[in-house]
Amino acid sequence: MADAALRLTALAEELLGEPLPVRIRAWDGSESGPPGAPVLVIRNRRALRRLLWKPGELGLARAWVAGELDIDGDLYETLDLMAGLLWERGADAKDTVHPIRNPKLRAAARSLLHLAGPWPPPPPPVEEVRRRTGPLHTKRRDKEAISHHYDVGNDFYELVLGPSMVYSCAYWEDEGSLEDAQRDKLDLVCRKLALKEGDRLLDVGCGWGSMAIHAAREYGARVTGVTLSVEQAAYARKRIAEEGLTDRIEIRVQDYRDVRDGPYDAISSIGMAEHVGSVRYREYADALYALLKPGGRLLNHQIARRPERDESAYHVDEFIDAYVFPDGELAPLGRTVATLEEAGFEARDVESIREHYALTLRRWVANLEKHWDRAVTMASPGRARVWRLYMAASALSFEHNKIGVNQILAIRPVDDGSSRMPLRAREWKASAAG
Repeated sequence: MADAALRLTALAEELLGEPLPVRIRAWDGSESGPPGAPVLVIRNRRALRRLLWKPGELGLARAWVAGELDIDGDLYETLDLMAGLLWERGADAKDTVHPIRNPKLRAAARSLLHLAGPWPPPPPPVEEVRRRTGPLHTKRRDKEAISHHYDVGNDFYELVLGPSMVYSCAYWEDEGSLEDAQRDKLDLVCRKLALKEGDRLLDVGCGWGSMAIHAAREYGARVTGVTLSVEQAAYARKRIAEEGLTDRIEIRVQDYRDVRDGPYDAISSIGMAEHVGSVRYREYADALYALLKPGGRLLNHQIARRPERDESAYHVDEFIDAYVFPDGELAPLGRTVATLEEAGFEARDVESIREHYALTLRRWVANLEKHWDRAVTMASPGRARVWRLYMAASALSFEHNKIGVNQILAIRPVDDGSSRMPLRAREWKASAAG
């Protein structure tokens, strides 16, 4: 009799102590759970072996990327239900009795072993990063981590990001296209930096060149963009040539720690500092401070996490670390501002645009789903599944205030302490023409 779904549902509810909010459809065709609920599809019992070998998020992620787990129904609704079930049960749920000493968990493991089939577990999907050993955030390791994430193929990113080719939070009106919202974000950054004709701008983590192009074309800035991604740099240079801006923009494959041609009038760092890591963040702040002229402005656009009661308990999300941003770390907003000020900056403005990122991510997911067959061909089925899960789950995290994103405007004061800022500093709220 086909009863794998019923057995899995009973087992999960016994362990969790509450009814499952989703249905389960198993590899043998059986189905169990609340009628009308989204369906968690277990296509192959190899998924269970992965969970037994790596219980929790990493085991689930491997099964998802391999195509052994799927969702039939609304992706966001299902992830919301699963998050409440597995990842938001609080610290007490994580610190339960050790499974070897817990009779209930031992019995559950035996039941899963019977359902899971022959040992050993399958190898991790090829999309999982093969991590180097040694210290975090050396220049070589950072370059490899960036390559894992960004050198997926420019054609793939074109499908997801759309014509703007901006891979960071857009800045939305109530209505409008993704391209309009990304243009407005780039323009907001330029206005906050008070860019004008002839200013030298350093764009740290320049991506595919969108910020550099906007600053040079619309504000007359002379831009140096640095990235660790060879594919990004090649794409950016091609765009710049097509725009006729090669005399105003230089794109380098270079670590920000190796930039030596300051001082710059302004520095933009958009969606890059998340890669720096806590052990290097002061070094990052010191380097940008040294590259900026007195009176110059830094615009740091960065994702932030909520503070932990015990900061030593913070750990990087296993799925994100293994499949999306290797070695990436998030810091609370307060720590980031404090570190910038310790390096000598004066923080002049902080703007949270958390809800804007949720809207952006939902548009990226829609783009990916619309072009799914092409995305799979350009990358791989597993890679496309990684991006769909990561972006949808991230959208929910921004919506539920689990993480945020902030623009921090800071200045390097002149020797007499002057900021060279207007008394009413939020002039960037007006349009560029206004």
